[in-house]
Amino acid sequence: MALFLNEREVAQLLPMKECIDVLEQAFGHAGRGQTEVKPRSRIRMPNGFFHFMAAADAEHGVFGYKAYPSFAGPGGSKFLTMLYDYESGQLLACLESGRMGQIRTGAATGLASKYMAREDSEIVGVIGSGFQARTQLEAACAVRDIKKARVYSRRQERREEFAGQMSERLGLEVEPVESAQDCVTGADIAITITSARDPVLQGEWLKPGAHVNAAGGNHWMRREIDEETVTRSELIVVDDLEQAKTECGDLLAPEARGTFRWDMAHELRDLVSGKVPGRPSEQSITLFESMGVALEDIAAAQLVFRKAVDQGIGVELPF
Repeated sequence: MALFLNEREVAQLLPMKECIDVLEQAFGHAGRGQTEVKPRSRIRMPNGFFHFMAAADAEHGVFGYKAYPSFAGPGGSKFLTMLYDYESGQLLACLESGRMGQIRTGAATGLASKYMAREDSEIVGVIGSGFQARTQLEAACAVRDIKKARVYSRRQERREEFAGQMSERLGLEVEPVESAQDCVTGADIAITITSARDPVLQGEWLKPGAHVNAAGGNHWMRREIDEETVTRSELIVVDDLEQAKTECGDLLAPEARGTFRWDMAHELRDLVSGKVPGRPSEQSITLFESMGVALEDIAAAQLVFRKAVDQGIGVELPF
């Protein structure tokens, strides 16, 4: 019998630190050649798109996929993840995955920050104040002893609301600021989590030793960071090279102009497996480009599933 788990149950079973840990395991498996990832594919529909992404992890003993529509109009997207047993092919679980996607997206940049940000990082700047921005800041605080955060988004009321909520949630001073430059200047970790088509972060604002998580753009037409951010970065890491080559506008644009080559980028699994050091020097600027890959979804899903079985949570499906 397979389990169905709703959004509330998934969120209850997936605390941020545990999600970072399980993603670290999964990318470690990837570094040992025990995983396979199929990049996101999109089917154009009359009023939107259907998105599909799949992965397998031999050591976690699962494979599966996440699927979701993005259509114009009310209702938003319904994300579903289907999880299967690696040996038998048996369906293990169907999970509502909106909250899981939010948590694992934060966890992925948290994992990158664990390897790439300076150990003494204390200040975070977050450009963007939407649904995904909350877990981005939470994840940074999970891997570094953050003392202060700043947030900028175009609408004053949104950034003020974000600052108030996250200050209370994390027990941290979160300051809403008037510009993206004010947000990023002096920050040890700079995070972009927007739907921008044009860069919101300029490389000239970054201090030596800063780490950048660019987490909002997963389409070739979107760019959150400028070319100088890319050229100043001594280490550039993506979650999956194949997917980045079709989706990462931040890197596709400088590649087209000849200031970036794909052999300059490494994958997150290279850091986790120890093949590549996460920080060339204390003064290096480092960049993580997060597209969001299915390996992260099935890693989180199998953790949620196993905890749900242990705790008797979820509804059994009749097949």
